[in-house]
Amino acid sequence: MPKQDQQALENMPDLVTHDTEEAPGAFETKGGLKQRDNLPAVMYSKNTVASLEGKLIKLGGYPVPIENDAQGKVTQLFIVPYPGACIHVPPPPPNQIVLINYPKGIQINDIYEPIWVIGKLHIEQVTNELADAVYTMQADNVRLVQESDL
Repeated sequence: MPKQDQQALENMPDLVTHDTEEAPGAFETKGGLKQRDNLPAVMYSKNTVASLEGKLIKLGGYPVPIENDAQGKVTQLFIVPYPGACIHVPPPPPNQIVLINYPKGIQINDIYEPIWVIGKLHIEQVTNELADAVYTMQADNVRLVQESDL
């Protein structure tokens, strides 16, 4: 994300407290990762970092499955910066959501388990029923983060 967006997020007032029960999940419903009204402007940001276009990168985050193959492996997903995005916290801005296409598929049993994704990042606005994103990636590799990675 651009530096000015990072600074705005770092200086943003607390929008969420974590001392309540988890709300019912919304990311599987239409518009589940889309922003709600009345949030600070940075939460709607579609600003991108042009120098990342076409770069081969390794990206860590949490999966939000979108499509599965016949064996149940996830072949398309969003990757978001924190677990449980939009369950009891506001969803990330579009410039922190990346649409991942991975035809090989990966078995994802728990959206709270972080993943690594390697591939070329592209600046491309994507809007679907679930979320808005400004980056896409055709992944070369997707795997769960292992204890040895930390």
